[in-house]
Amino acid sequence: MGLLDDKVVLVNGGSQGVGAAIARAAVREGAVVAVTGRRPAPGEELVGELTAAGGKAMFIRADLADAEQATTAVGDVVAAYGRVDCLVNSAGLTSRGSLLETTPELFDKHIAINLKAPFFAMQAAVADMLGRKAPGTIVNIGSNCAHGGPPNLAAYSAAKAGLAGLTRNAAHAHRWDRIRINDLNIGWTATEGEDATQKAFHGAEDGWREEAAAKLPMGKLGQPDEIADFVVFLLSDRSGVVTGSVLDWDQNVLGALD
Repeated sequence: MGLLDDKVVLVNGGSQGVGAAIARAAVREGAVVAVTGRRPAPGEELVGELTAAGGKAMFIRADLADAEQATTAVGDVVAAYGRVDCLVNSAGLTSRGSLLETTPELFDKHIAINLKAPFFAMQAAVADMLGRKAPGTIVNIGSNCAHGGPPNLAAYSAAKAGLAGLTRNAAHAHRWDRIRINDLNIGWTATEGEDATQKAFHGAEDGWREEAAAKLPMGKLGQPDEIADFVVFLLSDRSGVVTGSVLDWDQNVLGALD
């Protein structure tokens, strides 16, 4: 038996990076998976990969900067599969900007994708669970920047801190409904998006991952497949009664100094 046998899992921002890794892991563990993304090509390619491997999956085109589309995506999954058992909010915007550099427009984009979209996706998913009087699980992909973050990620850090607070609030509100909600604050992770960000904002060249990894305690950046395995565990019954937890998935220890 898989950890998610017969579960219907929606992965927002699931067409690439950490989200795609979570979708693969969920299918491997027996789930039916829906992934959302702005661009059809990578989403449909992923769905093709998953179905070719014997899984059941669908792609939903959605721009999560629009809260209405985040809500509609949940409805699309319910229409296709009858329910949403598990939700993962993994979409994220990491455009740089310090306190002094961030424009209102950039701030609003960070809030829209990193906080507002998870809020309304959770609202729709929890409404479905309550309507069926069924338990469910939600995992929000946060960031260790929620603890403060570097100066050039001011709006991102603010939004991820808000996501941590939202996780605790919603988990408390719905614990008697047997709906468990947790947040995973991931650290520096090797994804396609991070590669593009490093090259666009920091002038990185090919080989930057290896150089960065050599300076980290574990000798590597966070790996999407390892994060995905942990998320599947949190979504599954194997994680027991854990809810309202904001977990740091990183190799740096908060508050510790050399």
